[in-house]
Amino acid sequence: MNEGFFEALSALGSENSVETALLVEKIEAAMLKAAQKAYPYAEDDDIRVEIDPATRRFEIYMKKSVVEGEPKTDYEVSYEKAKLRDPNCEIGDLVECLLDPVKFGRSIAQTAKQSIRTDLRSINRQQMLDKFESKERQIITVKVTQIDPIRGTVTVEYDHTELYLSRNEQLFTETIVDGKPTRVYEPLRVGQHIKVFVTTIANREKRPIVRISRVDRGFVEKLFEQTIPEIADGTVTIHAVSREAGFRSKIAVSSNDPNVDAVGTCIGPHSSRINSVLSELHGEKIDIIPYSEDPEEFITRALAPATVISTTIKDEQTREATVIVPNDQLSLAIGNKGQNAKLAAKLTGYKIDIKPEFPDPEPENDDVHADGYEILEDAAELDQLDAAPADEA
Repeated sequence: MNEGFFEALSALGSENSVETALLVEKIEAAMLKAAQKAYPYAEDDDIRVEIDPATRRFEIYMKKSVVEGEPKTDYEVSYEKAKLRDPNCEIGDLVECLLDPVKFGRSIAQTAKQSIRTDLRSINRQQMLDKFESKERQIITVKVTQIDPIRGTVTVEYDHTELYLSRNEQLFTETIVDGKPTRVYEPLRVGQHIKVFVTTIANREKRPIVRISRVDRGFVEKLFEQTIPEIADGTVTIHAVSREAGFRSKIAVSSNDPNVDAVGTCIGPHSSRINSVLSELHGEKIDIIPYSEDPEEFITRALAPATVISTTIKDEQTREATVIVPNDQLSLAIGNKGQNAKLAAKLTGYKIDIKPEFPDPEPENDDVHADGYEILEDAAELDQLDAAPADEA
C-alpha cells in the first residue's frame, strides 16, 4: 500500500508543482481529520499521523487503553498486544497502536480526499498569486507551447505555468481581401519565445486567472522602459500612451534633465532604439510626442504629423478643444478612419474639434458642418467604441 501511496504522492506533487514537504503536511492534516472522524471519542492528541517519503513510511497511530483480556471497544488493546509495543506497559496505560486506514470507511476516505483537493487548490492559488502579483502591469517572456488552429488561442508557458493568449490579444495587421478589410494575425509558432504584457490577475479569491496581451497600450509603454535605460532610471518620463493596436501608437515623453532630449533618446542613434521596439510590434507605427504642461501646445503636438495653425481650449471643465488646420492638412490631422485624431484625443484626454482654415461652403457629408469638421468624440466614448465587438463597430 505504501509503495502505491508514495508513487501517487510524487505524481501529485509534480502535477501541481507543489513541494513534497508541503504536500506531506497537508495530507497528514487531512488523514488526521479522517482518523478523528473515525474515532470520535479519542482525544485530539491521542492520534498521530507519520508520513516519511525518505523511508517510504506512512503510518497512523492512536493511543489505546491497555485492558486485561479481549478489548471491548476500538479504543482498547489487550495487555498481550500492548506488551509488543511497549514492554513496560501496565493495565490502564495508554499505548500507541497502529491503525489501518482501510477501516476508516469509504465516506471518511472521501472526506480526506476532498480535504486534500481543497488544500491543493489553496496552494495553487497562492502559488499563482506569489508568482504573478509582482508581474502585473509588466512584460514577461513566455514560450509558445500550443496553437489552436480553429479559435486561434495560443497556449504559452511561464515558469512551469500555462497561460493563454486569446486571438483578440494578439498583434495583427489589416489588409484588403475581396474588397473587405481583413485582419492578418502575427505568425506565431510552437517553441517561439515572445513578450507579453500581464494586464491583470482576475478571480483572485478563487482560481486566479492571469490575463496577458500584446495589444494593450501598456505593452508599448513597457517595451520603451525595457529598451531605453533613461526611461527606466527616471531621466525620461512617459506621461501618456494611446494605441490603435496593429496600426499606430502615440507616446508622450519629457526629460527631467535639460541636457537630455527626450524624443531623441527614445529614437536612439541611427533609430536603433525605436527600431527595436518596432520589431516587436511587427511594423506598427509609433509617434513620439514631446509632452507639454500647456494643454493647447500638447494637443497641437499630439496631432503630428499634421501641421496645426491654432489650438484653443473651449472648456477646461468638459475638456473640449478646437483645432484649426490648413485645408490641405485636414485629412492628415484626422487620419485614416479618424485614427490620428482619435489617438490624439486619447493621449491628451481632450475632445478635439478639428476644423479647416477655410470651411467648404458646400458640405459633402453629414460629418461636415458649416463651420468645420467635428469628427471626434471624447476619450471615454472612444474607449467604449474600442471595446465594442468588431461586427458592431
